[in-house]
Amino acid sequence: MIGLYILGAMLLFGAFKLLRGVYYIRKAKRLEAEVTAIEARTEALNAETAGIKSERKAQQAAAVVALGFVPEAELDTDNARPVSPEQTAAVAAVKAGDWEAGAAYLDAAGQDWEERWQRLRPLSELAAEDDAWLLAWRRARPSDPSAALVNADTGVLVAWNVRGSARASHTTQEQFRIFRELLLKAQEQAREAQRLADPADPVPYMVEQSISQGLGYSHEEYRQLWSQIVERDPKNLSAHTSAMQYWSQKWRGSHELALAFAHECAAKAEPGELLSLLPLIAYVEQELHESDLKPETFFKEPEVLAAVESALADLAAADPDDWRSIRLRHMLAWFLFWQDRDAEAVEQFRHIDGYIGAMPWYYWSPSRYVYARDWAVREVTPGL
Repeated sequence: MIGLYILGAMLLFGAFKLLRGVYYIRKAKRLEAEVTAIEARTEALNAETAGIKSERKAQQAAAVVALGFVPEAELDTDNARPVSPEQTAAVAAVKAGDWEAGAAYLDAAGQDWEERWQRLRPLSELAAEDDAWLLAWRRARPSDPSAALVNADTGVLVAWNVRGSARASHTTQEQFRIFRELLLKAQEQAREAQRLADPADPVPYMVEQSISQGLGYSHEEYRQLWSQIVERDPKNLSAHTSAMQYWSQKWRGSHELALAFAHECAAKAEPGELLSLLPLIAYVEQELHESDLKPETFFKEPEVLAAVESALADLAAADPDDWRSIRLRHMLAWFLFWQDRDAEAVEQFRHIDGYIGAMPWYYWSPSRYVYARDWAVREVTPGL
């Protein structure tokens, strides 16, 4: 009897365990179903929230565009300002094989060396893609200083196209090898352009500035090159901004050297000569390079605030028709945005809007420009 009792108890206990297991399995399934339902509702709410945010963002963007600003999709990322009709016509003619039109366009700058530099680059970009017209020009006029200049600058562009814009750690040794070979060839071409040029022309030496970065000129070598430029055109803005790249930490200098160069040049300039741009470049490069610097605090440091004030005064003193001022306006828009001076930022955005092929915007996607612009516009526009 006792054995039967024990057996029955064991059977009952086994049945209990089985039933309890079934219960917990069913409970687990119910909980799993509830969790799945909760996750589904959460995803739906997140999607709804994202949709609302996206719609709100689109409405805000449309409201800014309604005030006369350019939609993101229509921003020109190649140019800092509208392309002149003269450049458009010259480029079209050169593409059709008319090298004489390119020669006339470049030579029309005369001894306005800044303008000559600006007219050079569109021609060099064309030749870097297809140099048949340039070769025809050089055959027809083998001693033409303008043809030699375009040839040298084209060589620089081809070399940098091979190098690419990636960091050194993401550039292959083969790329570096070819890059160096092409730059050495471009260096020879630049020296040829320098020999053929008007003795007063700094532009062939400005072409060598990009070569100096890639080949790693020593500081003494660069100072010798720089002396050739400033002897011919002491206040050339493009030459100075190129020099800022050489002296920056990402190339052949340091933050301290770049800032010292910037302040020295800006201090020597007269109001309206726009060299106040240089310290702003130095601060942007430093903020981009040092991960612990945040623009919302760094750009409010006293020395940066002072540099922005100097730049605003410099801009106010500049000739209103001086197209170079647009470069300073691009930088001021960025700094004023971070300094919470939204009304002043919007003033600059109205001058530059539509064209973002300039520093600092070319470091990022167009959305960064749109974010800063639209934020400032909303802050100064009631009800937006």
